[in-house]
Amino acid sequence: MSQGKSRRMAERFRQQQSVPELDITSFMNLMIILVPVLLMSMVFSHTTVLDLQLPDLQSADESSAPVTESMQLDVLVYREHMQVNYPAGVLVKAIPMQAGGADYPLLVAVLKEIKQRLASQGIEKRDVNLLLAPGVDYQSLVTTMDAVTSYTTVVGIDVVQAELFPDIVLGDAPTTTVVSTVTAVISIADVAVLTP
Repeated sequence: MSQGKSRRMAERFRQQQSVPELDITSFMNLMIILVPVLLMSMVFSHTTVLDLQLPDLQSADESSAPVTESMQLDVLVYREHMQVNYPAGVLVKAIPMQAGGADYPLLVAVLKEIKQRLASQGIEKRDVNLLLAPGVDYQSLVTTMDAVTSYTTVVGIDVVQAELFPDIVLGDAPTTTVVSTVTAVISIADVAVLTP
C-alpha cells in the first residue's frame, strides 16, 4: 500500500514539475486580424512646404532693380477681381470674381500660357509676386497660392502636379483701380514681344 501511495505521489510530483506548453494560436489569430485593420484605419499626413519670401527691407542695388522689377510676374488679389501683370505694371488679364468666388481655373490657364511662352523663349521663371489688397481673407490667399504654385495634369496615364511658379513673394497690392469689362489689355501673345 505504501508503495502504491508513493508511486502516485511521485507521478503527481512529476506532473507538477513538467512545464505546460503555451498555446498562442488564438493570440496569433487576433494579431493577424488586428494589424491590417489598424493599418487601414491609420491616417497618413501629407505636409506641403511652400517657399515664401517677404519683401527685402534693405534697398536693392539701383542698377539692377529696374531690370528685375520690369520682368517680374505679379498676381494682384482684390476683393472684386484678380489681375495678372507681366512685366510688372502691364496688365495681361483681369479676372473678375464670380458668385462662388474667384475663377481659379482661368487664373491657372493664364499662368500656364505665360509659363509656356517664357519656356519657348528659353526663360526659366519660377518666382511670382502675390500682392494682396487689404481685406482679402485667408482662404483666398491659400487658394491663390495653391493655384500659382502648380496645377493638375495627366501625363500618360498618371495624374501629376505640374509646376507653375513655386517661389512666392508676398506683398501688398497697390490701391485698386477701376477695371473695365474688357479683361485683356494686351494679349498673352504680346508677352513674347515684351520680354527681352
